[in-house]
Amino acid sequence: MARSKKAALLLTEEDKQYLQKICNSRTEQVRRVERATILLHYADGMSSPQIAKRMGISVPNTDKCIKKALQFGVRQALEDFKRSGRPVELTPEARAWIVSLACQKPKELGYSYELWTMSLLAQHVRQHAMAEGHPSAARMAKGTVSRILSSHDLKPHKVSYYVERRDPDFDTKRAQVLHVYQQVEWKIENDNFQMSCDVVVSYDEKPGIQAIGTTSLDLPPVPGEHPTISRDYEYVRHGTVTLMAAIDLVSGEVLGSVVDRHRSREFVDFLKMLDTHYEPDLRIQVVLDNHSAHTSKETRAYLDTVPNRFEFVFTPKHGSWLNVIETFFSKMSRSFLRGIRVASKEELKERIELYLKEINANPIPFRWKYGMESAAK
Repeated sequence: MARSKKAALLLTEEDKQYLQKICNSRTEQVRRVERATILLHYADGMSSPQIAKRMGISVPNTDKCIKKALQFGVRQALEDFKRSGRPVELTPEARAWIVSLACQKPKELGYSYELWTMSLLAQHVRQHAMAEGHPSAARMAKGTVSRILSSHDLKPHKVSYYVERRDPDFDTKRAQVLHVYQQVEWKIENDNFQMSCDVVVSYDEKPGIQAIGTTSLDLPPVPGEHPTISRDYEYVRHGTVTLMAAIDLVSGEVLGSVVDRHRSREFVDFLKMLDTHYEPDLRIQVVLDNHSAHTSKETRAYLDTVPNRFEFVFTPKHGSWLNVIETFFSKMSRSFLRGIRVASKEELKERIELYLKEINANPIPFRWKYGMESAAK
Protein backbone atom coordinates (compact mmCIF):
# COMPACT_ATOMS: atom_id res chain seq x y z
CA MET A 1 0.00 0.00 0.00
CA ALA A 2 1.45 3.39 -0.99
CA ARG A 3 2.04 5.95 1.76
CA SER A 4 0.24 9.30 1.58
CA LYS A 5 2.38 12.11 0.28
CA LYS A 6 3.31 14.81 2.87
CA ALA A 7 1.80 18.19 2.12
CA ALA A 8 4.47 20.76 1.29
CA LEU A 9 4.77 24.06 3.20
CA LEU A 10 6.17 26.66 0.83
CA LEU A 11 7.79 29.59 2.59
CA THR A 12 8.69 32.81 0.87
CA GLU A 13 11.98 34.49 1.74
CA GLU A 14 9.99 37.05 3.72
CA ASP A 15 8.26 34.26 5.70
CA LYS A 16 11.61 32.60 6.50
CA GLN A 17 13.11 35.86 7.75
CA TYR A 18 10.01 36.55 9.84
CA LEU A 19 10.06 33.09 11.46
CA GLN A 20 13.83 33.24 12.03
CA LYS A 21 13.50 36.62 13.72
CA ILE A 22 10.93 35.18 16.12
CA CYS A 23 13.14 32.17 16.89
CA ASN A 24 16.10 34.44 17.72
CA SER A 25 14.09 36.86 19.86
CA ARG A 26 14.53 36.96 23.63
CA THR A 27 11.29 38.80 24.27
CA GLU A 28 8.83 36.77 22.19
CA GLN A 29 6.30 34.50 23.84
CA VAL A 30 7.49 30.90 24.22
CA ARG A 31 4.52 29.50 22.28
CA ARG A 32 5.28 31.73 19.27
CA VAL A 33 8.96 30.75 19.27
CA GLU A 34 7.99 27.07 19.48
CA ARG A 35 5.54 27.32 16.58
CA ALA A 36 7.98 29.25 14.38
CA THR A 37 10.62 26.58 14.99
CA ILE A 38 8.16 23.83 14.03
CA LEU A 39 7.32 25.54 10.75
CA LEU A 40 10.98 26.10 9.83
CA HIS A 41 11.84 22.44 10.48
CA TYR A 42 8.82 21.25 8.51
CA ALA A 43 9.67 23.49 5.57
CA ASP A 44 13.20 21.99 5.60
CA GLY A 45 11.69 18.52 5.05
CA MET A 46 11.49 17.09 8.58
CA SER A 47 8.43 15.00 9.48
CA SER A 48 6.14 15.66 12.42
CA PRO A 49 7.58 12.79 14.53
CA GLN A 50 11.12 13.99 13.84
CA ILE A 51 10.25 17.56 14.81
CA ALA A 52 8.45 16.42 17.97
CA LYS A 53 11.40 14.25 19.03
CA ARG A 54 13.95 16.98 18.36
CA MET A 55 11.99 19.67 20.21
CA GLY A 56 10.70 17.46 23.04
CA ILE A 57 7.04 18.11 22.34
CA SER A 58 4.08 15.93 21.37
CA VAL A 59 3.31 14.87 17.79
CA PRO A 60 -0.34 16.08 18.00
CA ASN A 61 0.82 19.58 18.92
CA THR A 62 3.26 19.54 16.01
CA ASP A 63 0.58 18.36 13.58
CA LYS A 64 -1.85 21.00 14.83
CA CYS A 65 0.63 23.81 14.16
CA ILE A 66 1.47 22.52 10.68
CA LYS A 67 -2.19 22.04 9.79
CA LYS A 68 -2.99 25.64 10.79
CA ALA A 69 -0.11 26.91 8.64
CA LEU A 70 -1.24 24.91 5.61
CA GLN A 71 -4.85 25.98 6.00
CA PHE A 72 -4.60 29.61 7.20
CA GLY A 73 -1.04 30.72 6.51
CA VAL A 74 2.25 31.00 8.40
CA ARG A 75 1.50 34.09 10.47
CA GLN A 76 -1.93 32.89 11.55
CA ALA A 77 -0.40 29.58 12.69
CA LEU A 78 1.67 31.41 15.31
CA GLU A 79 -1.41 32.78 17.10
CA ASP A 80 -4.16 31.20 19.20
CA PHE A 81 -7.58 31.13 17.63
CA LYS A 82 -10.36 32.68 19.63
CA ARG A 83 -12.23 30.06 21.56
CA SER A 84 -15.94 29.56 21.24
CA GLY A 85 -18.22 30.76 23.95
CA ARG A 86 -18.53 34.10 25.63
CA PRO A 87 -16.54 34.70 28.84
CA VAL A 88 -18.57 35.30 31.96
CA GLU A 89 -18.79 39.01 32.70
CA LEU A 90 -18.51 40.19 36.28
CA THR A 91 -21.79 41.82 37.29
CA PRO A 92 -21.90 45.25 38.96
CA GLU A 93 -23.42 43.58 42.05
CA ALA A 94 -20.46 41.19 42.26
CA ARG A 95 -18.02 44.09 41.97
CA ALA A 96 -19.80 45.96 44.74
CA TRP A 97 -19.69 42.83 46.92
CA ILE A 98 -15.93 42.47 46.38
CA VAL A 99 -15.38 46.13 47.25
CA SER A 100 -17.45 45.73 50.43
CA LEU A 101 -15.35 42.71 51.43
CA ALA A 102 -12.15 44.72 50.96
CA CYS A 103 -13.53 47.36 53.34
CA GLN A 104 -13.78 44.77 56.12
CA LYS A 105 -10.94 43.19 58.07
CA PRO A 106 -10.27 39.50 57.38
CA LYS A 107 -10.46 38.75 61.12
CA GLU A 108 -14.09 39.92 61.05
CA LEU A 109 -14.78 37.11 58.59
CA GLY A 110 -13.10 34.41 60.64
CA TYR A 111 -9.51 34.61 59.37
CA SER A 112 -6.34 35.01 61.41
CA TYR A 113 -5.15 37.83 59.15
CA GLU A 114 -5.41 41.47 60.20
CA LEU A 115 -5.05 42.79 56.64
CA TRP A 116 -6.09 41.38 53.28
CA THR A 117 -3.69 40.03 50.72
CA MET A 118 -4.87 39.86 47.11
CA SER A 119 -4.58 36.06 47.19
CA LEU A 120 -6.61 35.73 50.40
CA LEU A 121 -9.34 38.08 49.16
CA ALA A 122 -9.57 36.28 45.80
CA GLN A 123 -9.75 32.94 47.61
CA HIS A 124 -12.57 34.19 49.85
CA VAL A 125 -14.47 35.50 46.82
CA ARG A 126 -14.20 32.16 45.00
CA GLN A 127 -15.31 30.18 48.04
CA HIS A 128 -18.35 32.33 48.85
CA ALA A 129 -19.44 33.73 45.47
CA MET A 130 -22.13 31.11 44.80
CA ALA A 131 -23.57 31.25 48.32
CA GLU A 132 -23.71 35.06 48.17
CA GLY A 133 -25.50 34.99 44.81
CA HIS A 134 -22.60 36.12 42.63
CA PRO A 135 -21.77 33.20 40.31
CA SER A 136 -19.90 35.52 37.94
CA ALA A 137 -17.19 35.82 40.62
CA ALA A 138 -16.83 32.10 41.25
CA ARG A 139 -13.56 31.89 39.30
CA MET A 140 -12.09 35.17 40.52
CA ALA A 141 -8.31 35.62 40.07
CA LYS A 142 -6.22 37.83 42.33
CA GLY A 143 -5.23 39.98 39.35
CA THR A 144 -8.87 40.80 38.71
CA VAL A 145 -9.38 41.59 42.39
CA SER A 146 -6.39 43.93 42.26
CA ARG A 147 -7.78 45.76 39.22
CA ILE A 148 -11.22 46.16 40.83
CA LEU A 149 -9.71 47.62 44.01
CA SER A 150 -7.39 49.90 42.02
CA SER A 151 -10.36 51.30 40.12
CA HIS A 152 -11.84 52.32 43.49
CA ASP A 153 -8.49 53.51 44.88
CA LEU A 154 -8.61 50.89 47.65
CA LYS A 155 -5.47 49.44 49.27
CA PRO A 156 -6.70 47.19 52.10
CA HIS A 157 -3.24 45.57 52.37
CA LYS A 158 -1.73 48.84 53.64
CA VAL A 159 -2.09 50.91 56.83
CA SER A 160 -1.83 54.69 57.12
CA TYR A 161 -1.80 56.31 60.54
CA TYR A 162 -3.63 59.24 62.03
CA VAL A 163 -3.70 60.89 65.45
CA GLU A 164 -7.04 61.13 67.17
CA ARG A 165 -7.72 64.28 69.12
CA ARG A 166 -8.30 63.11 72.69
CA ASP A 167 -7.63 66.41 74.40
CA PRO A 168 -10.68 68.72 74.48
CA ASP A 169 -8.30 71.63 75.13
CA PHE A 170 -6.00 70.77 72.22
CA ASP A 171 -6.31 74.14 70.46
CA THR A 172 -5.78 76.11 73.66
CA LYS A 173 -2.69 74.15 74.68
CA ARG A 174 -1.33 74.27 71.14
CA ALA A 175 -1.72 78.04 71.13
CA GLN A 176 0.14 78.28 74.45
CA VAL A 177 3.07 76.28 73.10
CA LEU A 178 3.20 78.29 69.87
CA HIS A 179 3.09 81.50 71.88
CA VAL A 180 6.22 80.34 73.72
CA TYR A 181 7.94 79.63 70.39
CA GLN A 182 6.90 83.03 69.07
CA GLN A 183 8.57 84.75 72.02
CA VAL A 184 11.71 82.70 71.42
CA GLU A 185 11.68 83.78 67.76
CA TRP A 186 11.41 87.43 68.75
CA LYS A 187 14.24 86.96 71.28
CA ILE A 188 16.53 85.43 68.65
CA GLU A 189 15.80 88.29 66.26
CA ASN A 190 16.12 90.98 68.95
CA ASP A 191 18.23 90.24 72.01
CA ASN A 192 16.63 93.16 73.86
CA PHE A 193 13.18 91.57 73.72
CA GLN A 194 12.00 90.46 77.18
CA MET A 195 10.31 87.05 77.22
CA SER A 196 7.76 86.13 79.90
CA CYS A 197 10.43 83.83 81.36
CA ASP A 198 14.18 84.29 81.32
CA VAL A 199 14.97 80.77 80.02
CA VAL A 200 12.88 78.52 77.77
CA VAL A 201 13.73 74.84 77.35
CA SER A 202 12.02 72.00 75.52
CA TYR A 203 12.18 68.74 77.50
CA ASP A 204 11.40 65.06 76.93
CA GLU A 205 12.75 61.57 77.43
CA LYS A 206 14.02 59.17 74.77
CA PRO A 207 13.57 55.74 76.36
CA GLY A 208 14.65 52.30 75.15
CA ILE A 209 17.98 53.24 73.53
CA GLN A 210 19.50 49.80 72.98
CA ALA A 211 23.05 48.96 73.95
CA ILE A 212 23.82 46.46 71.18
CA GLY A 213 27.21 44.81 70.84
CA THR A 214 28.88 42.87 68.06
CA THR A 215 30.04 39.26 68.32
CA SER A 216 32.93 39.84 65.90
CA LEU A 217 35.03 42.80 64.90
CA ASP A 218 33.73 45.17 62.24
CA LEU A 219 35.83 45.10 59.07
CA PRO A 220 36.73 48.50 57.58
CA PRO A 221 36.09 49.43 53.95
CA VAL A 222 38.77 48.49 51.41
CA PRO A 223 39.09 50.68 48.29
CA GLY A 224 38.22 48.73 45.17
CA GLU A 225 37.09 45.66 47.11
CA HIS A 226 34.66 46.39 49.96
CA PRO A 227 32.93 49.78 49.75
CA THR A 228 31.19 49.49 53.14
CA ILE A 229 31.94 48.47 56.69
CA SER A 230 31.41 44.70 57.01
CA ARG A 231 29.63 43.51 60.15
CA ASP A 232 28.68 40.08 61.46
CA TYR A 233 24.89 39.82 61.45
CA GLU A 234 24.82 38.33 64.97
CA TYR A 235 24.69 40.69 67.93
CA VAL A 236 24.25 40.76 71.70
CA ARG A 237 21.98 42.94 73.81
CA HIS A 238 23.39 44.66 76.89
CA GLY A 239 20.16 46.37 77.92
CA THR A 240 18.64 49.79 77.36
CA VAL A 241 19.08 53.32 78.66
CA THR A 242 16.98 56.48 78.64
CA LEU A 243 18.16 59.90 77.61
CA MET A 244 16.49 62.75 79.51
CA ALA A 245 17.21 65.93 77.59
CA ALA A 246 16.27 69.59 77.36
CA ILE A 247 17.25 71.99 74.60
CA ASP A 248 17.60 75.69 75.34
CA LEU A 249 15.44 77.21 72.63
CA VAL A 250 17.39 80.48 72.52
CA SER A 251 20.99 79.23 72.68
CA GLY A 252 20.52 75.73 71.20
CA GLU A 253 22.45 74.14 74.08
CA VAL A 254 21.33 70.59 74.94
CA LEU A 255 21.35 69.44 78.57
CA GLY A 256 21.10 65.70 79.04
CA SER A 257 21.21 62.91 81.55
CA VAL A 258 21.51 59.22 80.66
CA VAL A 259 19.69 56.99 83.15
CA ASP A 260 18.45 53.43 83.43
CA ARG A 261 14.88 54.44 84.28
CA HIS A 262 12.76 57.57 83.98
CA ARG A 263 10.56 57.83 87.05
CA SER A 264 9.60 60.87 89.09
CA ARG A 265 12.87 60.52 90.99
CA GLU A 266 14.95 60.85 87.84
CA PHE A 267 12.81 63.73 86.58
CA VAL A 268 13.28 65.64 89.83
CA ASP A 269 17.04 65.04 89.57
CA PHE A 270 16.93 66.53 86.07
CA LEU A 271 15.08 69.60 87.33
CA LYS A 272 17.75 69.98 90.00
CA MET A 273 20.39 69.85 87.25
CA LEU A 274 18.57 72.66 85.41
CA ASP A 275 18.35 74.60 88.65
CA THR A 276 22.11 74.28 89.12
CA HIS A 277 22.94 75.08 85.49
CA TYR A 278 21.14 78.44 85.31
CA GLU A 279 21.60 81.51 87.48
CA PRO A 280 19.38 81.33 90.60
CA ASP A 281 17.45 84.52 89.83
CA LEU A 282 16.27 83.32 86.38
CA ARG A 283 12.82 81.87 85.80
CA ILE A 284 12.88 78.66 83.71
CA GLN A 285 9.99 77.82 81.39
CA VAL A 286 9.77 74.13 80.41
CA VAL A 287 7.77 72.84 77.43
CA LEU A 288 6.99 69.16 78.10
CA ASP A 289 4.37 66.45 77.65
CA ASN A 290 1.87 64.95 80.09
CA HIS A 291 3.96 62.03 81.36
CA SER A 292 2.86 60.98 84.84
CA ALA A 293 6.32 61.71 86.25
CA HIS A 294 5.93 65.37 85.26
CA THR A 295 2.85 65.88 87.41
CA SER A 296 3.46 63.35 90.19
CA LYS A 297 3.28 64.04 93.90
CA GLU A 298 7.06 63.77 94.17
CA THR A 299 7.56 66.30 91.37
CA ARG A 300 5.08 68.76 92.86
CA ALA A 301 6.76 68.42 96.25
CA TYR A 302 10.11 69.42 94.74
CA LEU A 303 8.58 72.36 92.84
CA ASP A 304 7.19 73.66 96.15
CA THR A 305 10.78 73.89 97.45
CA VAL A 306 11.80 76.19 94.58
CA PRO A 307 8.82 78.54 94.20
CA ASN A 308 8.70 80.66 91.01
CA ARG A 309 11.76 78.88 89.63
CA PHE A 310 9.97 76.70 87.05
CA GLU A 311 6.95 77.21 84.83
CA PHE A 312 5.57 74.20 82.95
CA VAL A 313 3.86 74.53 79.54
CA PHE A 314 2.26 71.20 78.63
CA THR A 315 1.75 70.03 75.08
CA PRO A 316 -1.73 68.61 74.30
CA LYS A 317 -2.34 64.89 74.61
CA HIS A 318 -1.14 63.19 71.41
CA GLY A 319 0.57 66.48 70.58
CA SER A 320 4.16 65.67 71.49
CA TRP A 321 5.10 66.57 67.89
CA LEU A 322 4.75 70.17 69.06
CA ASN A 323 7.78 69.68 71.30
CA VAL A 324 11.01 70.89 69.68
CA ILE A 325 13.15 68.31 71.50
CA GLU A 326 11.49 65.61 69.38
CA THR A 327 13.27 67.06 66.36
CA PHE A 328 16.59 66.70 68.17
CA PHE A 329 15.79 63.08 69.07
CA SER A 330 14.88 62.35 65.44
CA LYS A 331 18.19 63.75 64.19
CA MET A 332 20.03 61.83 66.88
CA SER A 333 18.40 58.55 65.79
CA ARG A 334 19.15 59.13 62.10
CA SER A 335 22.78 60.11 62.63
CA PHE A 336 24.49 59.21 65.90
CA LEU A 337 22.46 56.14 66.93
CA ARG A 338 22.20 54.64 63.43
CA GLY A 339 24.26 51.46 63.45
CA ILE A 340 25.91 52.17 66.81
CA ARG A 341 27.57 49.18 68.54
CA VAL A 342 28.93 49.19 72.10
CA ALA A 343 30.49 46.71 74.50
CA SER A 344 28.28 47.67 77.47
CA LYS A 345 25.59 50.04 78.74
CA GLU A 346 28.33 52.08 80.37
CA GLU A 347 30.00 52.63 77.01
CA LEU A 348 26.67 53.67 75.48
CA LYS A 349 26.16 56.22 78.25
CA GLU A 350 29.65 57.62 77.75
CA ARG A 351 29.20 57.95 74.00
CA ILE A 352 25.82 59.69 74.37
CA GLU A 353 27.39 62.15 76.81
CA LEU A 354 30.23 62.72 74.34
CA TYR A 355 27.69 63.28 71.56
CA LEU A 356 25.98 65.98 73.64
CA LYS A 357 29.35 67.68 74.22
CA GLU A 358 29.99 67.65 70.48
CA ILE A 359 26.56 69.18 69.83
CA ASN A 360 27.12 71.89 72.43
CA ALA A 361 30.50 72.78 70.92
CA ASN A 362 28.53 74.44 68.13
CA PRO A 363 24.90 74.75 69.29
CA ILE A 364 22.28 75.78 66.74
CA PRO A 365 18.83 76.95 67.87
CA PHE A 366 15.91 75.24 66.14
CA ARG A 367 13.49 77.84 64.84
CA TRP A 368 9.92 76.56 64.87
CA LYS A 369 7.85 77.69 61.88
CA TYR A 370 4.71 75.55 61.62
CA GLY A 371 1.59 77.40 62.80
CA MET A 372 3.48 80.54 63.78
CA GLU A 373 1.19 82.70 61.64
CA SER A 374 -1.69 82.04 64.02
CA ALA A 375 0.52 82.50 67.08
CA ALA A 376 1.59 85.96 65.96
CA LYS A 377 -2.02 87.20 65.79
